[in-house]
Amino acid sequence: MSAGCKVPKGENMANVVVVGAQWGDEGKGKIVDWLSERADVIARFQGGHNAGHTLVIDGEVYKLHALPSGVVRGGKLSVIGNGVVLDPWNLLNEIQTITAQGVEISPQTLMIAENTPLILPFHGELDRARENQNSVAKIGTTGRGIGPCYEDKVGRRVIRVADLADDATLELRVDRALVHHNALRKGLGLTAIDRDELIAKLKDVAPEILKFAGPVWKVMNEKRKAGKRILFEGAQGALLDIDFGTYPYVTSSNVIAGQASTGVGIGPGSIDYVLGIVKAYTTRVGEGPFPTELDDDDGQRLGERGHEFGTTTGRKRRCGWFDAALVRQTCATSGVTGISLTKLDVLDGFETLKICVGYELDGTRLDYLPTAADQQARCQPIYEEMPGWTESTEGARSWNDLPANAIKYVKRVEELIDCPVALLSTSPERDDTILVTDPFAD
Repeated sequence: MSAGCKVPKGENMANVVVVGAQWGDEGKGKIVDWLSERADVIARFQGGHNAGHTLVIDGEVYKLHALPSGVVRGGKLSVIGNGVVLDPWNLLNEIQTITAQGVEISPQTLMIAENTPLILPFHGELDRARENQNSVAKIGTTGRGIGPCYEDKVGRRVIRVADLADDATLELRVDRALVHHNALRKGLGLTAIDRDELIAKLKDVAPEILKFAGPVWKVMNEKRKAGKRILFEGAQGALLDIDFGTYPYVTSSNVIAGQASTGVGIGPGSIDYVLGIVKAYTTRVGEGPFPTELDDDDGQRLGERGHEFGTTTGRKRRCGWFDAALVRQTCATSGVTGISLTKLDVLDGFETLKICVGYELDGTRLDYLPTAADQQARCQPIYEEMPGWTESTEGARSWNDLPANAIKYVKRVEELIDCPVALLSTSPERDDTILVTDPFAD
């Protein structure tokens, strides 16, 4: 245990994957930024600009969507891997915004994988059209084209960063994509895509994107062999994973830690530690099952105290008690080594706290959330109650700063999820962090 957030220095370092262990919005941005002080490379390995990370550093607020959280650290290499889908115009706007806040971004500090798929304007249009016309069950997407771009990647018709370097290849790729998309658009009542206008836009943005492009897989493997410390940054949360999430109310990529390897082109043996980010209660944005959701004053209080509005969409997050059964499940599927428990201070002042330890389904007790959607909808949470605390935990930087009942809550969470707490975050500020186990220590 540590008396504060200062990380002890050591020569032997591990490569660390950071993943969200709930439905996203767990506070990954701050933790990645905090850990990146000791990393040499920070790599995003999946998702798109539907993810939102908010960093608060010395009172300055940075809102990141496509850029890795490590960009705010000077002298680090930030990487956007091939597992990400990238909107080039959004990225350039984000770079402009962050640069205006005093952050230097150059080809020496940012690299984009040459095989990264590009989100084009028609992907967002298709995303929104589908959601608006879906009268059966809305998924709750952000409408930013992430899903349709991943579909094109699997369908082998996506335009990738490397394609921007050759006009003939680019035009061929665009033609292939339009055969598919114009047929879809006709069925949805949308006008055909203007081919020449799209190609002109891509040629215009190409020089600005290509200056950051490189063989990420090669660079990452060279960095690993040279003993450099790599921090892999995930987006969203494991419960939104396309395979292991609450399908179909999920994102369009694999979110769990195994994706870190394929998302940048580095072997799974390069991963030494998986840090799962876990909020001290539970939130969700969009549609889908949520067993511990609260529609009462407690839920309202969690939302207000936690400022629960999406970084990307501004949508109000649904709030509920901590679900230990779900986090235990995601820790297993991601192979989590230790967790970072965030937003403990939001629970300050609650007389009684509840933790979901399992579910009741048609009279049968389960210790996991079943896969079938109809069964998920019928699961009723089984709660364990714990006494709360009246003292403030906000800004605590050591265990001695925490109330006894807060420590008991943390210890009970560890027991129920069968995974130790490595870090404890008590405010959005970078240094308000208690170190228990150093993820970077080999």
